[in-house]
Amino acid sequence: MTPDQAYANSAFIPDGESFYAMWEAKAAAFRTAQSRTRFSEQGEIYAPKGPLRGTVVFVHGGYWSAGSPSMFSHLAAGALAAGYAFALPSYTLAPDARIRDITQQIAGRIGEVARAMDGPLYLAGHSAGGHLVARMACADMKADWSPRVCRIMAISPLSDLAPLMETSMNATLGIDAQEARAESPIHHAPQDIPVTAWVGGGERPAFLDQAKWLHDAWGCDLTVEGEKHHFDVIEGLEDPTSAMMRALLK
Repeated sequence: MTPDQAYANSAFIPDGESFYAMWEAKAAAFRTAQSRTRFSEQGEIYAPKGPLRGTVVFVHGGYWSAGSPSMFSHLAAGALAAGYAFALPSYTLAPDARIRDITQQIAGRIGEVARAMDGPLYLAGHSAGGHLVARMACADMKADWSPRVCRIMAISPLSDLAPLMETSMNATLGIDAQEARAESPIHHAPQDIPVTAWVGGGERPAFLDQAKWLHDAWGCDLTVEGEKHHFDVIEGLEDPTSAMMRALLK
């Protein structure tokens, strides 16, 4: 298996390419139905109708080079139903930004959310977003808002960037050995923040390995969910009663 095949997703998921249009459509319909929403260049924030219990911050994936908050607005449904706000921060995509710059940008975006919203924070991210929220748990990323974070859930995370240097996508990402080590969560000590690595049981072996490496490095919780693949594994965020939401908000 080549490195490109190891980290390919849509080619190994039935009708994998259809998920992008499906996400866009669900997200657009969700936004149309919302009234308590803030949009800006920094991303989106959705507020519940009742008392605010806290805020879930979700960082999207796309190998740091694709995607946007507006593709995933519908994932706010679970948090809103449970009484939590839901924020989707934006970030500059590669090659216009290196991964180290994106890491710092996400930290700044979370700081903006923390200043705008009262109460506890819960961070979740998928794939490259899983990497970014795991970086927020690293000791070198401790911020004034870090004590407010009750849990970080890294969904299908990329915890070691070194294997990606061998893929063709690195022509866009430009990861070198120094950045791979500096930006890989497994090479950092974690803060005292509960972390859960969550991955679908039907994902590519490379992603199962990446989640396990984070678990092994940090001793954090690890959940392998059934036969979920890399695209449908995030659907639990839409349901306040799902195992994923119960684990995130516990």
